[in-house]
Formats: sequence, C-alpha cells, structure tokens
Amino acid sequence: MNTDEYRVKAGGSVHLVDWRTDDDGGLSKDEGRTLTDELLTGLADWQERLNAEAKQSLLIVLQARDAGGKDGTVKHVMGAFNPNGVQIANFKVPTEEERAHDFLWRIHQRAPRAGMVSVFNRSHYEEVLVTRVHGLIDDATANSRLSQIRQFESLLHSSGTRILKFYLHVGRDEQKKRLQERLDDPTKHWKFNPADLTERARWDEYTRAYEDALTTSTDAAPWYVIPADRKWFRNLLISQIVLDTLKDMHPQFPKVNFDPKEIEIE
Repeated sequence: MNTDEYRVKAGGSVHLVDWRTDDDGGLSKDEGRTLTDELLTGLADWQERLNAEAKQSLLIVLQARDAGGKDGTVKHVMGAFNPNGVQIANFKVPTEEERAHDFLWRIHQRAPRAGMVSVFNRSHYEEVLVTRVHGLIDDATANSRLSQIRQFESLLHSSGTRILKFYLHVGRDEQKKRLQERLDDPTKHWKFNPADLTERARWDEYTRAYEDALTTSTDAAPWYVIPADRKWFRNLLISQIVLDTLKDMHPQFPKVNFDPKEIEIE
C-alpha cells in the first residue's frame, strides 16, 4: 500500500507528501540530515517566542501503526524544543476513571495551555481506530465520534491552539523489518510486544479505519500523511511543517514596560 490509497476517501484536504526521493534531484540521507539540523535550530528559536508570548499554543498529533516511528519522531524532532515549554502525552488503555467519562475527557485535560506545545504520541484517534477494529464500537458510534472530534478540534482552534496531525505511513514490509530488529537486538526486546503481531494481522481493517479518521482533516486541523519508511526523511518533513506553522503563527517576544538602556546594574 502507498499513500495514494488514502486520497480516495480523504480527499484534497489531506496533505499527501511526496515520498519519491530517489527521483532525479532527490536528497541524499546526509543532505536530509543536514537540512533537518538547520530546521531544528529554527524550531527551538520559534518555540522560545511562543513560550514567551504566552498567547497561542500548538498541538501536534502523532498517529501510526506499530513501529511506525512515533517515538523516534518525538526524540529526533520534538527533542529540539525546550522541555519547559513542551509536554508529551501518551494515551494508552483508558483507566477506570477515564472510562467513567466521555472519550474526550482525558484528552481535553492534556490540551496545551497558552505558550505551550503539546505532543500527543497516540491520541483521541485511538478511540476510532483500535476500538473500531476490535469491535468495541460500531460504525454509527465511530462516525458520531469522528464528528465530535471535528467539533473538539474546532473548539481548540478557536481558543488559540494550532493543530497539526501527522499520520506516519509505514509500509508493511518496513514494519516487518522493524519488528524483526526488535527481536534480534536484546537491547530492543523491551520494545517488542507479541500483541503487535495480532494488530499486524488486521492490516486491512486498520487501513479502512485510518481512511475514515483522515476525513477529519480541516483547515483548522489538517492531516499530513508522512512517508515514514525512511526515518531521516520523516524527520525532515515533520520538522519543516512544524517550523512553517510556528512561523505562520508568528509569536512575538512581549514588550517590556521599562527602558533597558536606563537600567544600570551595580
């Protein structure tokens, strides 16, 4: 499967990034990494402005199949941010307390406050992906939740939060390779979960669920389908998109109510 398959149901509102870097004029891995390093410096600078201004916020949503590269993206891209201005949330199986509330209750609590960047490593979309594939909700409930997600993201946007949603598209062969690496390397055994093989067997079911999830792409909360078989290229693309977004938000350092030139420190 390639990312073109998502175009049919998702339509033009989903950003499908060109992954064909072997074409003439494409980047080498070393060139890509050099460019990424430059972008990460820019990310740090603009995040500082965002944090100082404290009027806007940024929410970054990462979704992927198992071994799709969510953790790697957090490490190699979001690692450029000052920890004081970023929070990472990983939404796993809901607790008893969380199940007692609506499915967005725990999500809203982790939305970024003004000046902050929040990264959802898995997100509210799990409630229309895993739950649907495993038959915990029916199609009607899934469609209702997708509508509620659009409204939720619209609320965040109207409150000053920019939203970027990244689906890291890893191919089936590449996923097999990465899972096997976890088995072959003792230092990565902890990352392997036998249940991942059960999820892998439901590949087509997850594809259909993701296709529906991508229909929540809007101008206020766009989806980007990122080719993720090449880690360096994934990092480059996401770094560029996040940096462009921060620049577009154009946060500014707050003005001070004193003249620094008139202050003398003894």
